[in-house]
Amino acid sequence: MRARYGATVTSLPLAAPVPTTADQPPAPGQRLGGRAFEVHLDNFEGPFDLLLGLIAKHKMDVTEVALSRVTDEFIAYIRQSGAAWDLAAATEFLVVAATLLDLKAARLLPSAAVEDEEDLALLEARDLLFARLLQYRAYKLAAAHLGGLEGSQARRFARSAALEPRFAEVLPDVLLGIGLEQFTVLAVRALTPRTPPVVGVEHLHVARVSVREHAATLRSRLSSTGAASFRSLISDCTSTLEVVARFLALLELYREGAVTFDQMVPLGDLRVRWTGQGVAGDGPYDTDSDDEEQLT
Repeated sequence: MRARYGATVTSLPLAAPVPTTADQPPAPGQRLGGRAFEVHLDNFEGPFDLLLGLIAKHKMDVTEVALSRVTDEFIAYIRQSGAAWDLAAATEFLVVAATLLDLKAARLLPSAAVEDEEDLALLEARDLLFARLLQYRAYKLAAAHLGGLEGSQARRFARSAALEPRFAEVLPDVLLGIGLEQFTVLAVRALTPRTPPVVGVEHLHVARVSVREHAATLRSRLSSTGAASFRSLISDCTSTLEVVARFLALLELYREGAVTFDQMVPLGDLRVRWTGQGVAGDGPYDTDSDDEEQLT
């Protein structure tokens, strides 16, 4: 049976040849010198793309295709094209022809049961070759589609024009809320280096409180009054540290026996009485002593 191009086909091929026009350039490898490559075999006559489509859809067995005649016709086709032949088209034909040759060699091998790993690898290689042929067809169709888009958009140009004066007059003036001087102030503020933050210690109490001085104050007051409450003795203190220093001085006077304590009820008011004993000028809080004890 001889298949002629243009004759009735029982089923559609994988993809029909993409028609070309003056505005739509052909895909690479589809035409050389302005005409498509056709093959003339005993069982097929027509475009090479149609032959690939029939093989891909199993409408024609690759073993029935004389690849040597196809190669000879393609070489003659390139020679007739002269200087207009395309290197990319020739390269694509070589890839497809090599794939068909490997596929045909795999089909001619015996199809008996797989006995060893080499036969299994050969069958897998045959399937890979067929998949490569399908992949080639997919890329070819995609390239033709992209080429058609490029051709259809080649004559389209964006129009760049300024705004017409009658429309420009309608636009309102641009009004800014600040002027040049305000922009200058903002720029100076943004470009001025920031002062590194400093942790202040002014709120910390660094004064040194002398327990000796508070002991002398207590001796002076109690010796003249004889007795007083602890609340009245610390009424002139300006800080908690001074209250602590005066309390320590009072404990030292009690240890020396210079004062006694009276407290009528628990947590009640503490009464301090002056006894004047043990104060001979040689105590630890003698004003003439050079030993200073201070609180910080």
